[in-house]
Amino acid sequence: MQQIILGSAGFLLYFIYDINSVRKQNRLLQKFFAAGTILVVLSLFMELWFAWGQCSHRIGRMIGFGIGAMCFLALLIYTLFFALPFEQTYCEENRLRAAYTEGVYGLCRHPGVLWFAGAYLCMWGMFGGWKQGIYFLLMIFWNYLYIIFQDLWTFPQTFFNYREYQKNTPFLIPNKESIQACFYSVRKQ
Repeated sequence: MQQIILGSAGFLLYFIYDINSVRKQNRLLQKFFAAGTILVVLSLFMELWFAWGQCSHRIGRMIGFGIGAMCFLALLIYTLFFALPFEQTYCEENRLRAAYTEGVYGLCRHPGVLWFAGAYLCMWGMFGGWKQGIYFLLMIFWNYLYIIFQDLWTFPQTFFNYREYQKNTPFLIPNKESIQACFYSVRKQ
C-alpha cells in the first residue's frame, strides 16, 4: 500500500510541476519533477521488493519479462532524458518555445508513455498476481492522465507550435506516416 501512495504522490508532484511551469514559475516548485520521479522510482523499487517476496520465482518467466522490462526502461530513459535537451526541458524557467518533433517524438506525441506502460506491464508479468497488477495498472493510469493533462493544457501553453504538432503527429499510437517520419529524422541525424 505504501508504494501505491508514494507513486501516486509522485504523479501529483508532476501535475503541480506542470501547473507551476505555466502559471507561477516558483523556483521551489520547479524541483517537483525531480522529486516526483524519485517518489515514482522509490515506489517501483518497493513494489518489486514486495513482489519478489511474494512470487514463486519462476526463473524463465522472470528472465523473459525482465529483459522486456529492461528494454522498455532503457527506451523510457532515453526518451525523457536524452532525446530532449535536458536543461532546457526540466531545469530552466518555462518560456514559450518550439516542441521537439523529431526522433521518437515524431513517432507520437507521448512516446514515453508507451515505454512506461510496456516496462510496467513486463514487470507485472515477471511476478503476476492481482496485488501487483493493482500497483502496475494504477501507475500506468496516472501516467496516462498526466499526458492527457499535458496534451490539453500544459504543452499548448508551453510550445508555440504544439497545435500544429497535434495535427501532424498521433497522440499515442504511431501510424504509418509517423513511423516513417521518425525513421527519416533519425537517419537525417
